[in-house]
Amino acid sequence: MTFATLGLIEPLLRALETLGYQTPTPVQAQAIPAVLAGRDLMAAAQTGTGKTAGFALPLLQLLTMEGPKVAANSARALILCPTRELAEQVHASVAEYAQHLPLTTYAVYGGVSINPQMMKLRKGVDILVATPGRLIDLFRQNALKLNQLQTLVLDEADRMLDLGFSEELANIYRMLPKKRQTLLFSATFSDEIRQLAGQMLNDPLSIEVSPRNVAASTVKQWVVPVDKKRKPELFVHLMRKGRWKQVLVFAKTRNGVDALVDKLQGLGINADGIHGDKPQATRQRALDRFKSSDVQILVATDVAARGLDIEDLPLVVNFDLPIVAEDYIHRIGRTGRAGNTGEAISLVCADEVNMLSAIEMLTRQTLTRKMEPDFEPEHRVPDTDASGQVVKKPKKPKKPKASGGGGGKRNLGKWVDSGDVAPAEPSIKPVRKVPVFNTGPRKKK
Repeated sequence: MTFATLGLIEPLLRALETLGYQTPTPVQAQAIPAVLAGRDLMAAAQTGTGKTAGFALPLLQLLTMEGPKVAANSARALILCPTRELAEQVHASVAEYAQHLPLTTYAVYGGVSINPQMMKLRKGVDILVATPGRLIDLFRQNALKLNQLQTLVLDEADRMLDLGFSEELANIYRMLPKKRQTLLFSATFSDEIRQLAGQMLNDPLSIEVSPRNVAASTVKQWVVPVDKKRKPELFVHLMRKGRWKQVLVFAKTRNGVDALVDKLQGLGINADGIHGDKPQATRQRALDRFKSSDVQILVATDVAARGLDIEDLPLVVNFDLPIVAEDYIHRIGRTGRAGNTGEAISLVCADEVNMLSAIEMLTRQTLTRKMEPDFEPEHRVPDTDASGQVVKKPKKPKKPKASGGGGGKRNLGKWVDSGDVAPAEPSIKPVRKVPVFNTGPRKKK
């Protein structure tokens, strides 16, 4: 199968040839004909399998072949993304695919001045890529009208719910024309996403080209047990031992990112970090330097778990495990992309055992453990498996109470082996609210 056999027009085929795209991926092969046929669509595929081209290519063709010229302060198609980084990446891909077409594209997001964005929208754009909050700001300031909208794309909608965009999505839904095409793409589909799709999509075609919540087979994964306080030391040891050249590291908190970057820089290691507290320009500069190999180690919170497309990234390290198990799939999906191989290493301490168990149950695989000599944890990480069970090590019998002098009794307490540390309380997955829309009868297309 070729892109030509999918019915794409010559300018798109020429752009794909320039980019080196030869054969459609499974998600592209199924999605492109469905979108060209005007169907609403919800599609799930592993990260790195070409979802962006799956919706962008047919969308560009439809806009080229159909509909009036875009009006002032308007957009003919809207692509919603959960983060600034993903919005930038999606827009860059769309612009590359559209290089031979008479269409305009633009990306808007928060963290930067809204005024240049308002100026750019005055003439209208054919395809607008946006984060939910900035889109609503522009709409409320009359800088953007959506009455001409033909197609809505929700990219990584599950992440939007994770980030608390449920109210924004409900507001955006009320802003849209009732007659439109809606496409929902994501690496994973939770039950909440299926409920959302039932409210926003009209008789959608559903495609899943891989099992739900399964990490890419091109990524080799393993776990290194370690005490929490020794994680930074172990990371530096593994980096030097493996002679790592380019590594994307995920930490749980913004403070954790800054602390690790400070430690690495103090050792003379070229490292930088990105998280939600940093200005967008600073985040983009760090990402650009990492992509160009000017930065060896990039440390990030889950703001970077989706939307980072780094060519041939060899390694991802989970310095901390994610609170939400699905984010593990997106994190390690930054490597092993487009058929390449990659590695994902997780440094796991005793109080993360329930997060590890949740990840193994979600991915339906037990992650291999590799003990690093001289870093064996004092606080043992209990055994886990893909069934979601945490296997507790039997405790030693209590030592009998001894009698003190004078016939009185002294309570010596319980004798417990130092390795017997009770697992942490189960991590509580944030409740994701699904927008409740005031839905009237949908007009049939």
